Amino acid sequence: MKINWTKKGRGLHKRTMALATILASALLTINPALAGSISQIEANGSQITISFDDLVEGASTFSLVGPDRIAIDVQGGKAGHGGYANGIVKAVRQGQYDPNTARIVFDLDRPAVITDGSFSDDGKSLKLRLQSVGQNQIAIGRLSFLPPVKFRAEPPKNIYSVKVPLGKPLDSVRLPKIYGPNDLSRPLVVIDAGHGGHDPGAISPHGNAREKNVTLAIARAIRDRLVAGGRVRVALTRDSDEFLVLEERYGIARRLDADLFMSIHADAAGNEAASGATVYTLSEVASDREAAKLAARENKANIINGINLGGATHDVSSILIDLTQRETMNVSADFAKLLHRESSRQMTFRKIPHRYASFVVLKAPDTPSVLFETGYLTNKDDVEFLNSRQGRTKVAAGVASAIESHFARKLAMR
Repeated sequence: MKINWTKKGRGLHKRTMALATILASALLTINPALAGSISQIEANGSQITISFDDLVEGASTFSLVGPDRIAIDVQGGKAGHGGYANGIVKAVRQGQYDPNTARIVFDLDRPAVITDGSFSDDGKSLKLRLQSVGQNQIAIGRLSFLPPVKFRAEPPKNIYSVKVPLGKPLDSVRLPKIYGPNDLSRPLVVIDAGHGGHDPGAISPHGNAREKNVTLAIARAIRDRLVAGGRVRVALTRDSDEFLVLEERYGIARRLDADLFMSIHADAAGNEAASGATVYTLSEVASDREAAKLAARENKANIINGINLGGATHDVSSILIDLTQRETMNVSADFAKLLHRESSRQMTFRKIPHRYASFVVLKAPDTPSVLFETGYLTNKDDVEFLNSRQGRTKVAAGVASAIESHFARKLAMR
């Protein structure tokens, strides 16, 4: 069935967000405080790893019985969503215990206690070790862990160093060619091939495959498949071995007034058995932090979703940006589920296919965005799949089906 795209259908998401921002203009808010946000939790076997996007003040644990649980309070932390559980831990929950404390609760498959824990050298992850015990051995007490204080001290002033500037995001970066129908009413999708130039990304131990080359080949395959379908327009942030600052990548999508942004990556893991794809969207906590930073910048008069914030007060502009970004996050999350549904027919996904993170490329406030980790370059089977023409064709078919279904659904909801 041929879908007849219209300007009215294409603008549905942007009009919805614009209406939300206008309705909020009479409200007042308090800007969220900045703190280390929980970006990822993995409980695997006897080890728990909690990752943060910034430093926290410390953490403490205690046990609960009836049912058996372990709780962790993170001081100076902001809660995120859920987490991965396998082995002793059967489920993970988290929430904001008080404004300065995030609480994580691990539901246990069997009685266990925390025996050891420490923060990483950079203070941005906490690893805890679990040990199974008898029911009468559970101790209802607290264990405390403090991150390294050296990361809170000022570095020495009189030192010699060599710095390699990566460059700043520029609005003057060239805009890429747009492929597909010469029809401005058709939705525009921007595909971003991760890394490039002097930044190769992950390097595979199997055949020395480099992420920057793998992602570019996949991005081109997706572009060609979408162009062949004729239903959307497509642009690539890079179509060669070129380095782009992260902000420039989603900046291109915003300058082109894109309807969807997708960043393609291929991950690496310490465990070579790890395999499968994952879709990431911006976490609510990361969104709060980014909205606060964006509202505080001097250039907050930027056009956000068609609304000029130049005449708004600080409080009102914060609300407008926050509401716009939350609506964008909802659309992104819906597309992530659709991407998993359509692509899982073509390729393998991880047990938890949709995750939340604070990747920079996901932080455009008014462009629905996803980061698609297509697999692990440290896994031999994933490398063979992603590096083959057949594998890239399957990835492109799944992605194209999800994109076309996404815009067809939006048109039907008009």
